[in-house]
Amino acid sequence: MSRSGTASGARGATATLSARRSRIPEAWALVWRRTLVAVPATAAVTAAVFWLASIAPFNPLASYLGSRYEQATPAERAALAHELGLNDSWHAVWARWFADALGGDWGTSRLYGQPVSEVIAERLPFTALLAGLGLFTAVVLSMVLALAAGRRPGGIVDRLALLLVHIAQAVPPFVLGLVAIAVFALGLGLPAGGAAAGGSDPTVRSLAVHLILPVGVLALTQLPWLVLNLRASVIEALDSDAVLAARGRGLGESTILRAHVLPVALLPFMTVIGSRLGELVTGSLLVEAVFSWPGLASATIASAVAGDFPLLAAVTALTCAAVFAGSILADASYVLADPRVRDV
Repeated sequence: MSRSGTASGARGATATLSARRSRIPEAWALVWRRTLVAVPATAAVTAAVFWLASIAPFNPLASYLGSRYEQATPAERAALAHELGLNDSWHAVWARWFADALGGDWGTSRLYGQPVSEVIAERLPFTALLAGLGLFTAVVLSMVLALAAGRRPGGIVDRLALLLVHIAQAVPPFVLGLVAIAVFALGLGLPAGGAAAGGSDPTVRSLAVHLILPVGVLALTQLPWLVLNLRASVIEALDSDAVLAARGRGLGESTILRAHVLPVALLPFMTVIGSRLGELVTGSLLVEAVFSWPGLASATIASAVAGDFPLLAAVTALTCAAVFAGSILADASYVLADPRVRDV
């Protein structure tokens, strides 16, 4: 490359970097604007959780006492229900919890007999590990499949990729999990549940082995929207004038994909990833339940059945915060990357 070409490229890179820096205030404004919406929305969702739990056909006192419930007298049951605040209205219980939560006290889980913060601290890393690896695997697989399919629409690879994502979209996650257990656990001997062998503490090796099936199933459930969106963007980018000009200059196919297709196709892809975080969280909980993964799923289900309001509301608030945060970060990244975007 000539010196003039090198200098021109350097000036172009500098201009691009400068343009992105100039858009940082706009990205921050978007983050603050969305956060102002996310906070009251999360509070409203937690209130809805308390209301739904109050009308659910479960007896929280029976769940709390267990086998002792039948042995307790009506007077003892009434006294304990009053002590636990089970006779209070749902909005009064929610108001007390919300006020304490704002001060950093998420309450005590009646189900586990621990502060809610401790229950979450023990289980959240396992859920985050599963969700993070599942999303990473889904993104990598979707990029490979979308690029291979988008290069030759209607070809064999494209048809096989579309068949795979349509099957993944049609089959519920728990069914995929049961099929994976039947084929890979019972048939090939892979671990079917838990984070370690029975009675053992989790290690890096045991986590790696026990994560194979749940991560694979979770990634498969995320493929449909990711592959279909990126495939459409790849096809559109390959038909653009920029790619036609690059081919006219004699650039190789790999260079065209790297320099002219991926930068354009990945912009809407980032937004899709952010918008799918809600499904990722829901899918993680379902996959955890199928594979007995020691994350938040079992605590969420048990707290819902037992009417453990503080734990259920805290898990719901964290889920809402994760979904909002993913959406906000994806849109802010889009604003920084694409100067044509002004108001997302």
